[in-house]
This record gives sequence, structure tokens and C-alpha cells, in this order.
Amino acid sequence: QVQLVESGGDSVQAGGSLRLSCAASGYTFSYNWMAWFRQAAGKEREGVATIHTGTGATTHADSAKGRFTISKDNAKNEVYLQMTSLKPEDTAMYYCAAQVSGGSRYGLLSVPRYEYWGQGTQVTVSS
Repeated sequence: QVQLVESGGDSVQAGGSLRLSCAASGYTFSYNWMAWFRQAAGKEREGVATIHTGTGATTHADSAKGRFTISKDNAKNEVYLQMTSLKPEDTAMYYCAAQVSGGSRYGLLSVPRYEYWGQGTQVTVSS
């Protein structure tokens, strides 16, 4: 079955950096959209960045542009989120998500587009 396993979350000081990883298994990795979302306490889940594992096309949310970068390694079936210049407002549970079936009427950073989700990894940024 499809599995997504995140890692790399940690507690860091503002201005610090982290690299999140998502290991995918159970489906054909090489031609799908994968994404990172985050959910802060008491808030809705929001899209951070997405990448097409075939073309390498990416989209980053405005909150992530210039600070976060999504990337992939098809040989390892992994997707990454490099986060720099972290701010306290980046504190959240970060989730990896995969759209396995083709076609969707939802936007690339929309929660309902993605059928499979990891368990999340916590990022805490202190001031």
C-alpha cells in the first residue's frame, strides 16, 4: 500500500534551517504530484510547496517563496523541503502528501487534491 514517511522535524531558533524528508513507497513515484503541507495549532492545513516527480515543476506558496525549496530524488523515491530563515510562525506539523491518481479539479496546493498523507513531522521555531 502507499506509504509516506516524513522525517527531519526539530526545534530550532529563528533564522535557522531544517531539511525535511519524505520517503514514498507502494506506488509509481516517477510521475506524480507530491507536496508539503503544514498545520499549526488551531489553524487549517495549508499548502507549502509542490513538485511533479516527472517534470520537476514546482510551486511554492507565497509564505514559502525565497525561504523554502522543494526538491526530489527519484532514485530514492524521496521528496525534500529545505527550509531556511525560519520564523516562529513557521511552527507547525509538516505533512507530505501524494496525488497518485491522474487528474484533479483542485489546485496544486489544495488539500483535497492529495489522496495519501504521511503522519507528519513537527517543526518548532523559537524566537
